[in-house]
Amino acid sequence: MSKLNLEDLTITKAAAAMAQGEFTASQLTAAYLERIGERNENLNAYLEVFTDQAEEEAAEIDQKRERGEELPLLAGIPVAVKDNILIEGRSVSAGSKILAGYKASYDAAAIAKLRQAGAVFLGRTNMDEFAMGSSTENSAFGPTKNSHDESRVPGGSSGGSAVAIAADLALVSLGSDTGGSIRQPASFCGVVGLKPTYGLVSRSGLIAMASSLDQIGPFAKTVEDAELVFDAIKGRDDKDATSLPDDFHGAQTTKKELTIGVPRSFLEKNLASNTLENFQKATDKLQQAGHKIQDIDLPNISYALFCYYVLMPAEASANLARFDGVRYGLHEDGDDLLGDYLKTRGSGFGREVKRRIVLGTYMLSAGYYDAYYGQAQKVARLIQDDLAQALKTVDAIATPTSPTTAFKIGEKVGDPLQMYLADIFTVPANIAGLPAISIPSGKDGANLPLGLQLMSASGQESVLFALGKDYERY
Repeated sequence: MSKLNLEDLTITKAAAAMAQGEFTASQLTAAYLERIGERNENLNAYLEVFTDQAEEEAAEIDQKRERGEELPLLAGIPVAVKDNILIEGRSVSAGSKILAGYKASYDAAAIAKLRQAGAVFLGRTNMDEFAMGSSTENSAFGPTKNSHDESRVPGGSSGGSAVAIAADLALVSLGSDTGGSIRQPASFCGVVGLKPTYGLVSRSGLIAMASSLDQIGPFAKTVEDAELVFDAIKGRDDKDATSLPDDFHGAQTTKKELTIGVPRSFLEKNLASNTLENFQKATDKLQQAGHKIQDIDLPNISYALFCYYVLMPAEASANLARFDGVRYGLHEDGDDLLGDYLKTRGSGFGREVKRRIVLGTYMLSAGYYDAYYGQAQKVARLIQDDLAQALKTVDAIATPTSPTTAFKIGEKVGDPLQMYLADIFTVPANIAGLPAISIPSGKDGANLPLGLQLMSASGQESVLFALGKDYERY
């Protein structure tokens, strides 16, 4: 068999080729493992590759196919997994030293569903520590490099999972999105990234950063591939109190002409000319595909980023209190119990995690709770109401995914506020719990990818998939 052309593969093509005997799941897995061996040392997309386990899982799929068993579409499809999603028996660190030596005791719900669908797990991917970052430079295990330009970041916090797709180190991958951590790296790396409706994909087995905002979702080469993975991992889960019922998911859209809202005044204040020009071309393309573009007003959208950076650190500081050196992971001996806590957390957490813990703890303190956290909750409600009102008149809302293309490694490390601005267009979907997708929308003059973000009403992923597929066709 000639060497597999991984660049042209999609889930549908790979599944059809395996069904027709053109190659086996073992051969497909071996091709990806070989590619990882060639490129990962330089890109640092994977923190660990599950070579033996992946080969065993692929061989099992081949045996089932030889016996004539009917197999799901994802059977034998190689998947990469962000390092904050639990895979039973495997190490998981959330990109942090504080979880050194910890191994997952169970599968995350999304992993269990993919396992049932026959997916092959290639390994765990690099990420910003505890998902705190927009560049994957905050990993305790070194930065991941953008495969389009290795001097640049891949975005974050799911940068490893994005690069795994962009560099053909996996066919699909899983990430988590708290304020844009799937969509922004998808934009920087020129791949598709989906943040589902909050509650449609279980968070059981996802190491929490901000529980009211976190959501697992897929990276893929095409919108169809993202949809196939989403269909496999969605569904009610009794282990997740925020999990939505199966019938919550909206019916597939049948409208051929969809109306897309554009918050133009907000965009023009926050975009460089090249990004705005690219966005205009993207909306023109959607018009050519038969859809309507309509300007909309979102009165409180400019406060979304500030609101997010109050709510998220507050929740993160509470969630990360469990990492104390007593129950699991790193342990450093101090003079007493408090000393153990201080030494463990002091050496185990990185700078950005410490910054957000301090910020969040301050905002939740007795004297400042109402002034900061309470106010942010009120603003979040206003943003949610604005988006809900707009989505009564339009089917989706379009913006660029990020205000810029991928920036240089080290360029914004010393200025956290500039780094946070990378999330300006992505955080509203998390605040409102809405689904949103990033689709590659071409490249700038420096040949760096740009992304188009589409956001729809809760449970209306079908609108995003319909628009995304139309966009890809034109």
